[in-house]
Amino acid sequence: MSQSASNFKPTLGLLDATMVVAGSMIGSGIFIVASDITRNVGSAGWLIFVWLLTGFMTLTAALSYGELSAMYPKAGGQYVYLKEAYNPLIGFLYGWSFFAVIQTGTIAAVGVAFSKFAAYIFPSLSEKNIVLDLNYIQISAAQLVSIILVVLLTYINTRGVKEGKLIQTTFTLAKLLALFGLIVFGFLLGAKAGIWDANWADAWSFGKLERTQGGDDLVFVGETIQKTSYPTLFAIIGALAAAMVGSIFSSDAWNNVTFIAGEIKRPERNIGLSLFLGTLIVTIIYVSANLMYTAVLPLNEIAFAENDRVAVAASQNIFGEAGTIVIAIMIMVSTFGCNNGLILSGARVYYTMAKDGLFFRKAANLNRNGVPERGLWIQCLWACILCLSGKYGDLLDYVVFVVLIFYILTIAGIFRLRKMRPEIPRPYKAFGYPVLPAIYIFLATAMCIALLFFKPKFASFGLVIVLVGIPVYYMAVAGKKHIDKSI
Repeated sequence: MSQSASNFKPTLGLLDATMVVAGSMIGSGIFIVASDITRNVGSAGWLIFVWLLTGFMTLTAALSYGELSAMYPKAGGQYVYLKEAYNPLIGFLYGWSFFAVIQTGTIAAVGVAFSKFAAYIFPSLSEKNIVLDLNYIQISAAQLVSIILVVLLTYINTRGVKEGKLIQTTFTLAKLLALFGLIVFGFLLGAKAGIWDANWADAWSFGKLERTQGGDDLVFVGETIQKTSYPTLFAIIGALAAAMVGSIFSSDAWNNVTFIAGEIKRPERNIGLSLFLGTLIVTIIYVSANLMYTAVLPLNEIAFAENDRVAVAASQNIFGEAGTIVIAIMIMVSTFGCNNGLILSGARVYYTMAKDGLFFRKAANLNRNGVPERGLWIQCLWACILCLSGKYGDLLDYVVFVVLIFYILTIAGIFRLRKMRPEIPRPYKAFGYPVLPAIYIFLATAMCIALLFFKPKFASFGLVIVLVGIPVYYMAVAGKKHIDKSI
């Protein structure tokens, strides 16, 4: 660490930034979560509606963030926006939650998904293969693979942003092409008119799909959307919120490009443009993939795919037995590239917090390759601990509630900054302001309230994580004052 860089070097162009957006978004969710969504909404029409609504929210948020990224084109992204729009405490609560669960939890969840599908090709890497039994905790081969993946990508990113950029761009382009190919081949080789017609015959019925005790029959729970009373409408909102946990998680991490603003050429232009292009590309692919599922698989096979691996079931219909291997390789490529983007960008938030005296001091240093190496390894350590949970679904629920809280606050910050700081140059202004940002705030708030009612365990835990950050903040401020006095 004797030789170190003093500032980030702008080395990423528009293509690189767009690949960070798209690559960080596309992990394992698109291959898995359609099953859970279908069970919650009960029909093909509502399945696609969930993805369209998620895409609308993601695009709206991304276009809104473009204004903030143009105003504050520097490392730290959302942490900086919240600090400037509100106060250092709100910024810290985001950074605290980001480290505790948002970024590290997402890295862990994607790592767990990588290992689960690696076991298709290498069965010895299965979760069932326990390699270490400590009585109070069992560590499986899959968990070790997740940890090795996180450590490997962290090491690569300590070598410099160019190495991380190469992996990100290469793997993102590969998975975009692979997903596009799966969709095309699905419609050309796997689609059957009878399946499509059956799935869309009653496309707008709404309810939960459940299996009967006796076997494979489906039980429709609830009324159709046309017959709603207030309690039923509330139940529909709750079911939609539960369904959208998976789709929002699958579409999340698009904001990671804002964290690396200091390393992007012409950030005032390229960040906003990359946010729009990346989220648009991914939204189109996600909606198309789910339309393909409804053309290839009967609705009950989407809802009850083995272990929710709906893409595996679809690929087997398209490519035969080789389809399992095809999807396993696709998900390994996808999750590898996704985690690289998450790891690359996450440490930049800790770097900026450390500069403010609100994170470990050593995280504020750049190594000779111009990257925050200490921040990368601290992030790696906590993500590896979370990998030991091995529970993909739980990690999803914890992350989504907390993520939405801070998206709401950040987009509301646009309204505050327009009123409080009108003099700041705004090279780009939020598209559709104030209508679209207000709609996003309304929808995201409704979802948070619904999650508190319908998934209280996970939502409450997420809220507790945020609130625990308050005393931590004041301890950090007190520690900073003590250090300043000592100096």
